[in-house]
Amino acid sequence: MIRQIVHVDIDAFYASIEQLDNPEYRDKPLVVGALPDEGKGRGVVSAASYEARKYGIHSAMPISRAYRACPQAIFVVPRMKRYLEVSNTVMDILQSFSPTVEQISVDEAFLDCTGTEHLFGKSEDLGKLIKEKIFEVTGLRASIGIASNKSVAKIASDLEKPDGLTICPDGSEVSFLANLDIKRLWGAGKKTIETLHSRGFFKISDIQRSSATVRKNLLGKTGLKLYDLAHGIDSRSVEPGHIRKSISEERTFGEDISDVNKLEETLFQISERLSRAMRKENIRGRTLTLKIRLEGFSTFSRSTSDRSYFNDSHSVREKSISLFRKFYQGQKVR
Repeated sequence: MIRQIVHVDIDAFYASIEQLDNPEYRDKPLVVGALPDEGKGRGVVSAASYEARKYGIHSAMPISRAYRACPQAIFVVPRMKRYLEVSNTVMDILQSFSPTVEQISVDEAFLDCTGTEHLFGKSEDLGKLIKEKIFEVTGLRASIGIASNKSVAKIASDLEKPDGLTICPDGSEVSFLANLDIKRLWGAGKKTIETLHSRGFFKISDIQRSSATVRKNLLGKTGLKLYDLAHGIDSRSVEPGHIRKSISEERTFGEDISDVNKLEETLFQISERLSRAMRKENIRGRTLTLKIRLEGFSTFSRSTSDRSYFNDSHSVREKSISLFRKFYQGQKVR
C-alpha cells in the first residue's frame, strides 16, 4: 500500500494567535519576542507575522534589528501557556484524522493517513478537510504537504505558505524536488549547504546527478543520506508519542558583561531553572550543552556527557560551571 504522509504546519503560529486574540493586531506587522526598548532591547524575535516578514523580520533575529527594520510594528512578549493550549487543540483535531500523529513542535506534526481514502477521499480532499477543520475550531490557517514519506511531505508543506496545500504524487518525487534549492532538503544544515555551494551544488538536481565518489569525498556519510533524500527516499515512520530530545534555559544580559562572578551567578540561576523544569516534566538527560554568545554575536557551544541520566540541580550546576571555566577567557558575554 502506498504510504500517505501528511505534514501540517500552522502558519506564523505565535503571531497568528496574537492577531486572533487581539483583533486590533490583524493585518499589521506583529513581532512576538523580547520588547525592543526603542531599539536597545537585547533579546530576539520568537515569531513574526507575515506582515512583519515583508520588512525582513524573522525568528531568531535580534529584536533591536527587528525594531530598526520596522519601528511601527507591534511588539508583544510570548504567552506560552496560551500557545500550548491552542497547540493541544490542534493536535486533538489531527488525531481525528489519524491515530498515528507525531508532534514535532508546538505548531507542526506528521500524520500517517495511509489507507484512509475511504474515509476522507483523495489526498487533495484530505488536505482540504484538515485545513478546514483547524480553521473552523481555532481560526488559524495551516499549510499542508502530502507525499509518500516524511521528508518530501515536510518540503511540500513549505512551498506555498501561507495557507498552502501541496501534494507530491507517489512516483514523482525526483521531478518534484529537482528544481528546488538544496536549502529545502530536510537534513541539510548550514555548514553542509556551505560545503555544497563551494563545490557548485545549488539545486537538489545537482545532488541527484552527482556521483557516489564525489558525495562521499565531499560529505562522507551525510552525502549518502542527502542523495537518498534528494531522490525522495525516506523510510522513516511516523512515530506517535514523540519523545522530547532537549530542554533549555537561557539569559540575555541588558549589556555585555565580563564580570566572572556575575556570569557564574547567572549560570547557577539558569541551572536551577533548568533542573526544576526537568523534574517538573519528569525527564532526565545525559548530555549538557553550554552555549555562550559573546559581544559581536560570535557564538560557541561546549558539551559534556555522563553514563547516567540526571536532572538534579547539583549535577546541572557543576557541569555547566565546569564547561564555562574551561572555555572562558575574560571576553564580554551577551
